[in-house]
Amino acid sequence: MRAIGALIAIAALVVAAVFFANHPGQVEIVWQGRQIETSIGVLIAAAVLAALAAALLLWLMTQILGSPRALLRRRRERRRRAGYQALTRGMVAVAAGDPQEARRHARRAEALLAEPPLTLLLSAQAAQLGGDRNAAKKFFTAMLDRAETEFLGLRGLHNHALHEGDRDTARRLAERAAALRPDARWAMASRFDLEVRDGRWEAARDTLAQAVRRQIAPAAAGHHRGVILHKLSLAALTQGERARALALAGEAQALVPDLAPAVAHYARLLIEDQRTRRAVKTVERAWQTAPHPELAQVYGAIREGEAPLARVARFERLAARNPGARESHLALAEAALAAQLWGEARRHLERALTADPPPLATTPAHPAATLALPGPGPVADGSAPPAPAAFSDAQTATIGRPTVRLCQMMARLEEGEHGDPARLRQWLDRAARAMPDPCYVCASCGGESLEWQALCPRCGSFDALAWRTPLRAADRAAPDPVLPEARADIVAQSQTDAATAERRPPASPIAEPGGD
Repeated sequence: MRAIGALIAIAALVVAAVFFANHPGQVEIVWQGRQIETSIGVLIAAAVLAALAAALLLWLMTQILGSPRALLRRRRERRRRAGYQALTRGMVAVAAGDPQEARRHARRAEALLAEPPLTLLLSAQAAQLGGDRNAAKKFFTAMLDRAETEFLGLRGLHNHALHEGDRDTARRLAERAAALRPDARWAMASRFDLEVRDGRWEAARDTLAQAVRRQIAPAAAGHHRGVILHKLSLAALTQGERARALALAGEAQALVPDLAPAVAHYARLLIEDQRTRRAVKTVERAWQTAPHPELAQVYGAIREGEAPLARVARFERLAARNPGARESHLALAEAALAAQLWGEARRHLERALTADPPPLATTPAHPAATLALPGPGPVADGSAPPAPAAFSDAQTATIGRPTVRLCQMMARLEEGEHGDPARLRQWLDRAARAMPDPCYVCASCGGESLEWQALCPRCGSFDALAWRTPLRAADRAAPDPVLPEARADIVAQSQTDAATAERRPPASPIAEPGGD
């Protein structure tokens, strides 16, 4: 298009030149007593040359007058390029872990750039890398004065407060950051974590509700909420608010039916209020999802002082809720031992060997913000978590292997039935080499605890403890020359006592306890 335009312009000039050459005309100019005569073509050519000369003169004057400003602009541009280059090299030095190089480039960038937000960030990171936390705090504090860097300053000061162990300051900074940017995941997660670590359960419940609305699905927060309600119920009971404690415990056990302490706490409150029927239903419903020794203990306490045979019959009803679980047979064996039904106890101990053990603990994950993680239990609607399709090889190896508790129960059985000290010692020796019993295992660090706590006693992760078979149980499941004999002893003796156990007089039917 430009070539065509140039050709048209040249053609127009040629036509004009030919036209004026063929029609020269005559022009006469009289000015100040002087007379100038020329042709039209010459006059036009003179006018064009004069215009070009004037334009050239104007351009020269503009360049001369504007040269200082242009020099300053070019100088600023060079400084800006050099400053950004220093800033880039400083960031690279931070990533490379070179604090001295990072500080040097930070000082150069600060001197060259008139943009404090960028240089403040680099200076703070360089100070942190060099271990100068006071200087880093000074730079992060300076960021709070600018809207574009306030959020970065809050996060830097928050991390500094956590490092110094100042939880109150860290929590206030997290709250300010969450107010500034409600969708900031780290601010909400840190605020929640600090609240649960300090036992501020009411505040933690409110923070969790905000996170559900903005960041995480309700199903992922259901287990966390259940644990918080359980802790609030315990606190209310301590303060003498029994009605509130009962209401909170009821909400909690509905959200965490896999958490035996929460269910047992609610059942105990019901028993104290003489609402034994509901307590029975609560424990039996939880037993279907996650049988646990504490639930068996509470179930036994529902009717204190009942006849041993009646107690066995009642525990048979409980075990029928989850007949394939190992804990069901252990609970029945415990009741049979108390009733001196030796054959029945031996039979259930034998079945406990081949019954399904609690899930094997998984490889610990790195601790993360607990708010973003779903709990280890069921979803918020109260349904049970999906069971694994099949046991892993490690967990399968634990089936058929006596645990410490089973060996101890066998020792009691031998002592009560036969009064044989040699066999008693034999079973106690086997207990020393047996697999560990299930316990509470932290999903974050793998720490073990005999008692459930809302916070892992080892790493402090919230709602991370679950009733599991420890990973070390898989190591104990290796072939042992002694432990196979233990199972053989149980099986042989149970076959001998089978007929006697089957001919035992049936227990009298148990009337359903009173209450609602």
